[in-house]
Amino acid sequence: MALGVAGAALAGCGGEEHAQPKQRLRPLVVKEQTSAVTQGTGGYVVTWAGVIANPNRWHFGENVTATVVGRDASGKEVLRMDQPLDAVPPGGSLKFTGQATASASPAEVKLSFKPAQWREAARIPSAFVPFPISSAATEKLGNGSYLVTGGVANPFQKTATSLVVTALLRDKEGRLLAGASTYVDDVRAGTPRRFVLTVDGLNAATQVASTDITARTWGSSGRPYEELALSGAVPPSTVKPTTPPFARDRGYQAMPVDRRP
Repeated sequence: MALGVAGAALAGCGGEEHAQPKQRLRPLVVKEQTSAVTQGTGGYVVTWAGVIANPNRWHFGENVTATVVGRDASGKEVLRMDQPLDAVPPGGSLKFTGQATASASPAEVKLSFKPAQWREAARIPSAFVPFPISSAATEKLGNGSYLVTGGVANPFQKTATSLVVTALLRDKEGRLLAGASTYVDDVRAGTPRRFVLTVDGLNAATQVASTDITARTWGSSGRPYEELALSGAVPPSTVKPTTPPFARDRGYQAMPVDRRP
């Protein structure tokens, strides 16, 4: 009996010693951010855009908040705003934009972020398929404004109730210049929905080389994206070919045998 108790104690200690450590979750990473100030009718319009990445492949980053602070040349605070952001998907990124009005012109605008709350995803990372963007076009309107149009599709079997479409403008070096967002509702599988948005706040002399457009589910929780992923992705193609088959098999050609000595 004594030997049995000792063996059980050793087994228990060994189990604790070899127990798997809990996964250590890493914080969100700020990849890019930019801001601009323009004169408006009711004050100074402050616009901003940014990209944050989630280095954790199995967890949603939820309830993320950005704090925007603008100060004038003397250091006085002329703008403060808390902006709730949408959930950041596992191993993915979040491209966001925002706008506010300040009573005085800010000399500098800074963005800071509160830590995310982490929740383990119910599906593997590859199940969170991106929302396809098609027929995208960017047109310069003048006075530093650009019109961005296109279509967004739903790759899942369940209807997407509301999607956020974000367009980021970049120069030829790929640097972030400005951005804007809009909402598209009731996006059903196989029926792309058109979106139209305007990006403001650029200098008239700024040269825009490319537009980076993405779509995501709306809300501080990843549940809407998760529910779409749980419904399953739509098969790439279910339409039978209409062209007749080949008259004969094209066959194959064997590789020549190397007969060198």
